[in-house]
Amino acid sequence: MMDYVLSLDGTPAGHKAALVLALSAAFLHAVFGALQKGRHDPWLSRGAIDASYGVVAAPLALFVVPWPEPHMWLIFAGVFVIHLGYKIMQALAYTKGAYTVVYPVVRGTGPLFAVIGAGIVFGETFTGTQWLGVLVLLAGIFGLAVYNLIFLEAERDTLGIAMVFAVITGFFVALYTTYDAYGIRATANPFTFLAWFFLIDSIAIPPYAYLRWKRMGADRPAIGPLAARGAIGGVVAFFSFGSIMMATRLDSVGEAAVLRETSTVFAAIIGWLVLKETVGPRRIALMTLIAVGAVIVEMGG
Repeated sequence: MMDYVLSLDGTPAGHKAALVLALSAAFLHAVFGALQKGRHDPWLSRGAIDASYGVVAAPLALFVVPWPEPHMWLIFAGVFVIHLGYKIMQALAYTKGAYTVVYPVVRGTGPLFAVIGAGIVFGETFTGTQWLGVLVLLAGIFGLAVYNLIFLEAERDTLGIAMVFAVITGFFVALYTTYDAYGIRATANPFTFLAWFFLIDSIAIPPYAYLRWKRMGADRPAIGPLAARGAIGGVVAFFSFGSIMMATRLDSVGEAAVLRETSTVFAAIIGWLVLKETVGPRRIALMTLIAVGAVIVEMGG
C-alpha cells in the first residue's frame, strides 16, 4: 500500500488522487465541524472525538506501522502544540458564535495564509489564473460570513468576540496545514505520520472535557449520546484529516488547502438541513461563487 501511494507522488495520477482527497476532506471537515458545534458543548464534543480517534490510533501506531525516525519526535512536538492551539481557538469560536458565521471565517482565513506558507516553505507558486480563483473563492466565503452576520438573529451579543476567535483559528488552520505537510513529507512512511499524529493529537482535550463534564452537575449530558457522537466524529476525523494530509503529500500543498475550503459549501448545507439554520437564494449564490473559485484554481494550474 505504501509503495503504491509513494509511486503516485508527483505524477498526473497523483494529482488526480490529491484532487479527490482534498474534496473528500472538504465534505468530511464540514461534517466534523457540525458534529462539534451541534447538540453538545463544543468542548465535550471535541473531547469525545479526540478520545475516540486516540483509541483507534493507539494500536496502529504502536503495533502496525513502522516507528517514527528519531527526527520525527521534535516534529510531533510541534504538531501537538499547533493543533492544541487550533482546537482551543475553534472551541471558543463555536461557543460564542453561530456555526454558519464562524465556519466560513475560519475556512476563508486559512487558505490564503496556507498558500503563502506553501510558497515560503515548499517553493510552490500559483499562476495568475489560480490567484484569481483564490480571490473568487475568498469573496464567496467572506461574503457568506458577512451575510450570515447581518441577518442572523441568534447569538448576536457574542458574535464580535466569535469573529476574533474565528480569524485566529483560521491562522492556525494555515499553520497546521503547512506544518503537517512538512511533517508527512519528513518521514519515509506517510502512514507512520498519520497514526502517530492521531495518537499524539488525542492526548490533551479529553481530560479537560471530562473535568468540564463533571463540573456540569445535574446539567451534564448523558454519556451514551456523547460517546456516540465522539465515535462518529473520530471516524470522520480519520478520513478528513487523513485525506488532506495525503493530498499534501502527493501534490501541491497550496492547491489542496484551497480546494478543501469548498467545505464551506457543505457546511452551509449541513447548517440548513441538520442544524436548522436559514439558507436563502443569496447564500446559495455565494456558495456557488466558492465552488467557481475552486474550479478556477484547479483549471488554472
